[in-house]
Amino acid sequence: METLWAPPSWWAGGVLVVAAVWLVLAAATPAGVALAVALATTALVAGGLVAAGRVRVGVHAGEIVAGAAHIPLHWCGQVIPLDADEARRVRGPEADANAFLLLRPWVATAVRVDIIDPADPTPYWLLSTRQPERFAAAVSIARGDAARWAGGATDEEDADREL
Repeated sequence: METLWAPPSWWAGGVLVVAAVWLVLAAATPAGVALAVALATTALVAGGLVAAGRVRVGVHAGEIVAGAAHIPLHWCGQVIPLDADEARRVRGPEADANAFLLLRPWVATAVRVDIIDPADPTPYWLLSTRQPERFAAAVSIARGDAARWAGGATDEEDADREL
């Protein structure tokens, strides 16, 4: 499983937002008000970054997990690792409105998981991951297709390792 934490640059941006709010308010309001609003802004910014970044994606217990969503591997078809350019194309001009998306703007790469359940109108899942090749390998290993991924793990327990 991989956790898609926000990068340090986003946290630095959050610090700058809090500093700007405090500076504007410190010049125009009493110190107590400026401090209270700055602390509230800090809580909101930090809470937002933690909430957006605590999402996990990966393979666990015979399922692909993406945040709160999960789908059994037997309903998953091809798993395609996407580099930054391919992921941008699939997110944009080639996107399908029925697809399930779990994307984070700070993660450029992704995997596309085709859904083969005839009762599911979702054609594919598009999931952000920093390691799309390892994600695809973990799915393959969990399915028992270890021969395709030379040098990788060979049992389902190893498919649940950190991506």
